[in-house]
Amino acid sequence: MSGVLLGFGIVLALIAIGAVAAGLLPSRASDMQRGLQPTIYYVTNPALMLVLVSDADLSAIVGVFTPIALLTAALVGGLYALVSRLALRRPAGQTASGAMASSYVNAGNIGVPIAIYAVGGTDPVVAVLLAQLLVIAPVYLTIFAWCSRGPESAPATVPTWRSIASTVANPVTVATAAAVALSVSGITLPTVLWTPVEMLGHASIPLLLLVFGMSLIGKRPLGDREMIGDVLLAAAMKLAVMPVLAWAVARFLFGLEATELFAVTVMAALPTAQNVFLFASQFRLRSSLVRDVLLLSSLLGLPAVLIVALALG
Repeated sequence: MSGVLLGFGIVLALIAIGAVAAGLLPSRASDMQRGLQPTIYYVTNPALMLVLVSDADLSAIVGVFTPIALLTAALVGGLYALVSRLALRRPAGQTASGAMASSYVNAGNIGVPIAIYAVGGTDPVVAVLLAQLLVIAPVYLTIFAWCSRGPESAPATVPTWRSIASTVANPVTVATAAAVALSVSGITLPTVLWTPVEMLGHASIPLLLLVFGMSLIGKRPLGDREMIGDVLLAAAMKLAVMPVLAWAVARFLFGLEATELFAVTVMAALPTAQNVFLFASQFRLRSSLVRDVLLLSSLLGLPAVLIVALALG
Protein backbone atom coordinates (compact mmCIF):
# COMPACT_ATOMS: atom_id res chain seq x y z
CA MET A 1 0.00 0.00 0.00
CA SER A 2 2.77 2.44 0.91
CA GLY A 3 4.46 1.74 -2.41
CA VAL A 4 1.28 2.52 -4.33
CA LEU A 5 0.77 5.77 -2.43
CA LEU A 6 4.41 6.76 -2.92
CA GLY A 7 4.32 5.97 -6.63
CA PHE A 8 1.09 7.85 -7.26
CA GLY A 9 2.21 10.68 -4.99
CA ILE A 10 5.31 11.21 -7.11
CA VAL A 11 3.25 11.06 -10.30
CA LEU A 12 0.63 13.52 -9.02
CA ALA A 13 3.28 15.89 -7.68
CA LEU A 14 4.97 16.15 -11.07
CA ILE A 15 1.61 16.59 -12.83
CA ALA A 16 0.73 19.33 -10.34
CA ILE A 17 4.05 21.09 -10.94
CA GLY A 18 3.33 21.11 -14.66
CA ALA A 19 -0.18 22.46 -14.09
CA VAL A 20 1.08 25.18 -11.73
CA ALA A 21 3.80 26.18 -14.17
CA ALA A 22 1.25 26.51 -16.97
CA GLY A 23 -1.11 28.43 -14.71
CA LEU A 24 1.55 30.88 -13.55
CA LEU A 25 2.99 31.34 -17.03
CA PRO A 26 -0.05 31.18 -19.35
CA SER A 27 1.71 33.08 -22.11
CA ARG A 28 4.60 30.59 -22.09
CA ALA A 29 2.68 27.37 -21.43
CA SER A 30 2.11 26.51 -25.08
CA ASP A 31 5.74 27.27 -25.90
CA MET A 32 6.91 24.99 -23.09
CA GLN A 33 4.71 22.17 -24.31
CA ARG A 34 5.76 22.60 -27.94
CA GLY A 35 9.39 22.54 -26.88
CA LEU A 36 9.17 19.53 -24.59
CA GLN A 37 6.84 17.28 -26.59
CA PRO A 38 9.18 16.70 -29.57
CA THR A 39 12.10 16.17 -27.18
CA ILE A 40 10.15 13.51 -25.30
CA TYR A 41 8.80 11.90 -28.46
CA TYR A 42 12.04 11.72 -30.42
CA VAL A 43 14.71 11.52 -27.70
CA THR A 44 13.86 10.68 -24.09
CA ASN A 45 10.99 8.22 -24.59
CA PRO A 46 12.93 6.02 -27.05
CA ALA A 47 15.88 6.11 -24.64
CA LEU A 48 13.60 4.97 -21.81
CA MET A 49 12.36 2.03 -23.88
CA LEU A 50 15.93 1.02 -24.67
CA VAL A 51 16.82 1.01 -20.98
CA LEU A 52 13.71 -0.81 -19.75
CA VAL A 53 13.55 -3.51 -22.40
CA SER A 54 17.30 -4.15 -22.58
CA ASP A 55 17.48 -4.72 -18.81
CA ALA A 56 14.43 -7.01 -18.65
CA ASP A 57 14.31 -10.80 -18.63
CA LEU A 58 12.50 -11.20 -21.94
CA SER A 59 12.12 -14.97 -21.67
CA ALA A 60 10.10 -14.64 -18.46
CA ILE A 61 8.14 -11.63 -19.71
CA VAL A 62 7.18 -13.00 -23.12
CA GLY A 63 6.31 -16.36 -21.62
CA VAL A 64 3.77 -15.08 -19.08
CA PHE A 65 3.22 -11.34 -18.70
CA THR A 66 2.96 -10.36 -22.37
CA PRO A 67 0.33 -12.99 -23.30
CA ILE A 68 -1.76 -11.87 -20.32
CA ALA A 69 -1.52 -8.24 -21.46
CA LEU A 70 -2.50 -9.17 -25.02
CA LEU A 71 -5.44 -11.36 -24.03
CA THR A 72 -6.79 -8.84 -21.52
CA ALA A 73 -6.57 -5.94 -23.98
CA ALA A 74 -8.31 -8.00 -26.67
CA LEU A 75 -11.14 -8.99 -24.33
CA VAL A 76 -11.75 -5.45 -23.06
CA GLY A 77 -11.49 -3.84 -26.49
CA GLY A 78 -13.79 -6.45 -27.99
CA LEU A 79 -16.36 -6.05 -25.21
CA TYR A 80 -16.39 -2.27 -25.64
CA ALA A 81 -16.77 -2.64 -29.41
CA LEU A 82 -19.76 -4.95 -29.00
CA VAL A 83 -21.56 -2.51 -26.68
CA SER A 84 -20.66 0.50 -28.82
CA ARG A 85 -21.80 -1.03 -32.11
CA LEU A 86 -24.77 -3.12 -31.01
CA ALA A 87 -26.22 -1.09 -28.14
CA LEU A 88 -25.08 2.49 -28.77
CA ARG A 89 -25.02 2.20 -32.60
CA ARG A 90 -21.80 4.20 -32.90
CA PRO A 91 -19.85 4.42 -36.19
CA ALA A 92 -16.78 2.27 -36.73
CA GLY A 93 -14.16 4.98 -36.20
CA GLN A 94 -15.67 6.17 -32.93
CA THR A 95 -16.01 2.57 -31.76
CA ALA A 96 -12.39 1.80 -32.60
CA SER A 97 -11.01 4.85 -30.79
CA GLY A 98 -13.18 4.12 -27.75
CA ALA A 99 -12.08 0.48 -27.73
CA MET A 100 -8.43 1.50 -27.74
CA ALA A 101 -9.04 4.09 -25.00
CA SER A 102 -10.67 1.42 -22.84
CA SER A 103 -7.84 -1.11 -23.20
CA TYR A 104 -4.54 0.74 -23.84
CA VAL A 105 -2.86 1.54 -20.52
CA ASN A 106 -0.49 4.35 -19.57
CA ALA A 107 2.43 2.05 -18.78
CA GLY A 108 5.13 4.35 -20.11
CA ASN A 109 4.98 7.24 -17.66
CA ILE A 110 2.60 6.28 -14.84
CA GLY A 111 3.22 2.53 -14.94
CA VAL A 112 6.98 2.73 -14.45
CA PRO A 113 7.03 4.57 -11.10
CA ILE A 114 4.06 2.54 -9.83
CA ALA A 115 5.85 -0.70 -10.73
CA ILE A 116 9.12 0.41 -9.16
CA TYR A 117 7.65 1.57 -5.86
CA ALA A 118 4.66 -0.77 -5.51
CA VAL A 119 5.82 -3.97 -7.21
CA GLY A 120 9.58 -3.70 -6.87
CA GLY A 121 10.48 -4.25 -10.54
CA THR A 122 9.69 -3.18 -14.07
CA ASP A 123 9.04 -6.57 -15.72
CA PRO A 124 5.22 -6.13 -15.70
CA VAL A 125 5.58 -2.68 -17.30
CA VAL A 126 7.93 -3.94 -19.98
CA ALA A 127 5.51 -6.78 -20.76
CA VAL A 128 2.66 -4.32 -21.29
CA LEU A 129 4.83 -2.00 -23.38
CA LEU A 130 5.96 -4.86 -25.62
CA ALA A 131 2.37 -6.01 -26.11
CA GLN A 132 1.09 -2.51 -26.81
CA LEU A 133 3.87 -1.12 -28.98
CA LEU A 134 4.63 -4.20 -31.06
CA VAL A 135 1.17 -5.80 -31.41
CA ILE A 136 -1.82 -3.84 -30.10
CA ALA A 137 -0.94 -0.40 -31.50
CA PRO A 138 -0.26 -1.65 -35.05
CA VAL A 139 -3.60 -3.50 -35.06
CA TYR A 140 -5.54 -0.44 -33.94
CA LEU A 141 -3.64 1.84 -36.30
CA THR A 142 -4.60 -0.39 -39.19
CA ILE A 143 -8.24 -0.17 -38.11
CA PHE A 144 -7.95 3.62 -37.69
CA ALA A 145 -6.50 3.94 -41.18
CA TRP A 146 -9.39 1.94 -42.63
CA CYS A 147 -11.94 4.00 -40.68
CA SER A 148 -10.30 7.28 -41.75
CA ARG A 149 -11.43 6.60 -45.32
CA GLY A 150 -15.07 6.68 -44.26
CA PRO A 151 -17.51 9.61 -44.15
CA GLU A 152 -17.00 10.23 -40.42
CA SER A 153 -13.53 11.65 -40.95
CA ALA A 154 -11.79 14.10 -43.18
CA PRO A 155 -10.20 12.76 -46.35
CA ALA A 156 -6.68 11.52 -45.84
CA THR A 157 -3.93 13.45 -47.52
CA VAL A 158 -1.61 10.45 -47.90
CA PRO A 159 -2.25 6.84 -48.89
CA THR A 160 -3.56 4.62 -46.09
CA TRP A 161 -0.59 2.27 -46.11
CA ARG A 162 1.78 5.21 -45.75
CA SER A 163 -0.21 6.55 -42.79
CA ILE A 164 0.02 3.18 -41.09
CA ALA A 165 3.73 2.77 -41.78
CA SER A 166 4.66 6.27 -40.62
CA THR A 167 2.73 5.86 -37.38
CA VAL A 168 3.81 2.31 -36.55
CA ALA A 169 7.44 3.12 -37.31
CA ASN A 170 7.52 5.81 -34.62
CA PRO A 171 10.64 6.39 -32.49
CA VAL A 172 9.33 4.52 -29.44
CA THR A 173 8.34 1.42 -31.40
CA VAL A 174 11.63 1.42 -33.29
CA ALA A 175 13.56 1.82 -30.02
CA THR A 176 11.58 -1.01 -28.45
CA ALA A 177 12.32 -3.32 -31.37
CA ALA A 178 16.00 -2.34 -31.21
CA ALA A 179 16.08 -3.05 -27.47
CA VAL A 180 14.56 -6.49 -28.05
CA ALA A 181 17.26 -7.18 -30.65
CA LEU A 182 19.99 -6.06 -28.22
CA SER A 183 18.57 -8.20 -25.43
CA VAL A 184 18.21 -11.31 -27.58
CA SER A 185 21.64 -10.94 -29.18
CA GLY A 186 23.38 -10.26 -25.88
CA ILE A 187 25.20 -7.24 -27.29
CA THR A 188 26.32 -4.73 -24.65
CA LEU A 189 26.93 -1.13 -25.63
CA PRO A 190 30.09 0.60 -24.36
CA THR A 191 29.66 2.62 -21.17
CA VAL A 192 30.42 5.85 -23.00
CA LEU A 193 27.32 5.23 -25.17
CA TRP A 194 25.05 3.51 -22.68
CA THR A 195 25.36 6.00 -19.82
CA PRO A 196 23.99 8.94 -21.88
CA VAL A 197 21.11 6.72 -23.03
CA GLU A 198 20.29 5.90 -19.39
CA MET A 199 20.43 9.56 -18.40
CA LEU A 200 18.06 10.54 -21.20
CA GLY A 201 15.72 7.67 -20.37
CA HIS A 202 15.54 8.69 -16.71
CA ALA A 203 14.50 12.19 -17.79
CA SER A 204 11.55 10.91 -19.83
CA ILE A 205 9.03 10.21 -17.07
CA PRO A 206 9.36 13.57 -15.25
CA LEU A 207 9.12 15.47 -18.53
CA LEU A 208 6.08 13.47 -19.67
CA LEU A 209 4.26 14.16 -16.42
CA LEU A 210 5.13 17.85 -16.51
CA VAL A 211 3.75 18.19 -20.03
CA PHE A 212 0.60 16.26 -19.12
CA GLY A 213 0.05 18.61 -16.17
CA MET A 214 0.47 21.61 -18.46
CA SER A 215 -2.07 20.19 -20.90
CA LEU A 216 -4.78 20.04 -18.21
CA ILE A 217 -4.96 23.81 -17.81
CA GLY A 218 -7.92 25.30 -19.68
CA LYS A 219 -9.51 21.92 -20.47
CA ARG A 220 -13.12 21.18 -19.47
CA PRO A 221 -13.85 17.48 -18.98
CA LEU A 222 -16.98 16.08 -20.67
CA GLY A 223 -17.35 19.16 -22.82
CA ASP A 224 -18.95 17.10 -25.62
CA ARG A 225 -22.36 16.23 -24.17
CA GLU A 226 -23.08 13.70 -26.91
CA MET A 227 -20.12 11.64 -25.76
CA ILE A 228 -20.84 11.43 -22.03
CA GLY A 229 -22.27 7.90 -22.21
CA ASP A 230 -19.39 6.69 -24.36
CA VAL A 231 -16.82 8.32 -22.07
CA LEU A 232 -18.31 6.76 -18.94
CA LEU A 233 -18.49 3.36 -20.65
CA ALA A 234 -14.86 3.48 -21.79
CA ALA A 235 -13.64 4.75 -18.41
CA ALA A 236 -15.55 2.00 -16.59
CA MET A 237 -14.09 -0.60 -18.94
CA LYS A 238 -10.61 0.77 -18.37
CA LEU A 239 -10.62 1.19 -14.60
CA ALA A 240 -13.03 -1.55 -13.47
CA VAL A 241 -13.54 -4.25 -16.10
CA MET A 242 -9.96 -4.47 -17.33
CA PRO A 243 -8.37 -5.07 -13.88
CA VAL A 244 -10.96 -7.74 -13.07
CA LEU A 245 -10.39 -9.51 -16.39
CA ALA A 246 -6.60 -9.24 -15.99
CA TRP A 247 -6.86 -10.77 -12.52
CA ALA A 248 -9.06 -13.61 -13.78
CA VAL A 249 -6.83 -14.37 -16.77
CA ALA A 250 -3.65 -14.27 -14.66
CA ARG A 251 -5.12 -16.30 -11.80
CA PHE A 252 -7.10 -18.99 -13.58
CA LEU A 253 -5.44 -19.34 -16.99
CA PHE A 254 -1.81 -18.72 -16.03
CA GLY A 255 -1.85 -19.67 -12.35
CA LEU A 256 -0.18 -16.52 -11.06
CA GLU A 257 -0.27 -15.71 -7.36
CA ALA A 258 0.95 -13.17 -4.81
CA THR A 259 3.22 -10.42 -6.17
CA GLU A 260 2.96 -11.45 -9.83
CA LEU A 261 -0.85 -11.50 -9.69
CA PHE A 262 -0.86 -8.11 -7.95
CA ALA A 263 1.50 -6.65 -10.56
CA VAL A 264 -0.63 -7.80 -13.51
CA THR A 265 -3.81 -6.42 -11.95
CA VAL A 266 -2.23 -3.08 -11.04
CA MET A 267 -0.94 -2.60 -14.58
CA ALA A 268 -4.44 -3.23 -15.94
CA ALA A 269 -5.90 -0.61 -13.58
CA LEU A 270 -3.68 2.19 -14.91
CA PRO A 271 -5.28 5.12 -16.80
CA THR A 272 -5.56 5.38 -20.58
CA ALA A 273 -2.33 6.21 -22.39
CA GLN A 274 -1.91 9.60 -24.02
CA ASN A 275 -0.79 7.91 -27.23
CA VAL A 276 -4.40 6.94 -27.94
CA PHE A 277 -5.35 10.60 -28.32
CA LEU A 278 -2.34 11.13 -30.58
CA PHE A 279 -3.31 8.20 -32.81
CA ALA A 280 -6.99 9.17 -33.05
CA SER A 281 -6.07 12.75 -33.90
CA GLN A 282 -3.55 11.70 -36.52
CA PHE A 283 -6.17 9.67 -38.39
CA ARG A 284 -8.74 12.48 -38.08
CA LEU A 285 -11.18 10.44 -36.03
CA ARG A 286 -13.42 12.08 -33.45
CA SER A 287 -10.90 12.59 -30.64
CA SER A 288 -13.08 14.27 -27.99
CA LEU A 289 -14.09 10.82 -26.73
CA VAL A 290 -10.47 9.77 -26.22
CA ARG A 291 -9.51 13.10 -24.65
CA ASP A 292 -12.25 12.88 -22.03
CA VAL A 293 -11.56 9.21 -21.28
CA LEU A 294 -7.91 10.09 -20.80
CA LEU A 295 -8.71 12.91 -18.38
CA LEU A 296 -11.34 10.97 -16.43
CA SER A 297 -9.25 7.81 -16.14
CA SER A 298 -6.26 9.86 -15.00
CA LEU A 299 -8.33 11.46 -12.23
CA LEU A 300 -9.83 8.13 -11.11
CA GLY A 301 -6.70 6.04 -11.66
CA LEU A 302 -5.42 6.40 -8.09
CA PRO A 303 -8.64 5.13 -6.48
CA ALA A 304 -8.67 2.20 -8.92
CA VAL A 305 -5.08 1.23 -8.10
CA LEU A 306 -5.71 1.67 -4.36
CA ILE A 307 -8.69 -0.69 -4.56
CA VAL A 308 -6.46 -3.28 -6.24
CA ALA A 309 -3.82 -2.78 -3.54
CA LEU A 310 -6.41 -3.22 -0.77
CA ALA A 311 -7.81 -6.34 -2.41
CA LEU A 312 -4.54 -8.05 -3.32
CA GLY A 313 -1.73 -6.20 -1.52
